[in-house]
Amino acid sequence: MNHLFRKSAALAVLVCFLLVPLAAMGRAQADTGKAKVNINSAGLNELQSLPRVGPKLAQRILDYRKEHGPFKRAEDLLKVKGIGEKMFRSLKDLVTVGSDAQAK
Repeated sequence: MNHLFRKSAALAVLVCFLLVPLAAMGRAQADTGKAKVNINSAGLNELQSLPRVGPKLAQRILDYRKEHGPFKRAEDLLKVKGIGEKMFRSLKDLVTVGSDAQAK
């Protein structure tokens, strides 16, 4: 009986180690299925929906866009004060510049 219990416990632990990463991977895929934020047309609220982008940074993005015109590439966000390499890496897969700006 004790042997059967050990096998069952080991199997339960193994299943947990397999299922938890699979569930997390499914959540990550679901998150990437969200529509990207178009930084050339997004308003203040939509920009604030991005991680680590508060009202001040969202306003700086809008001000930069107004002063310099549409972003040509997502990497142009690096030109906005307050967005460095680390922050850009967390945003790059969540933003787009739209097809019009990419064609230019």
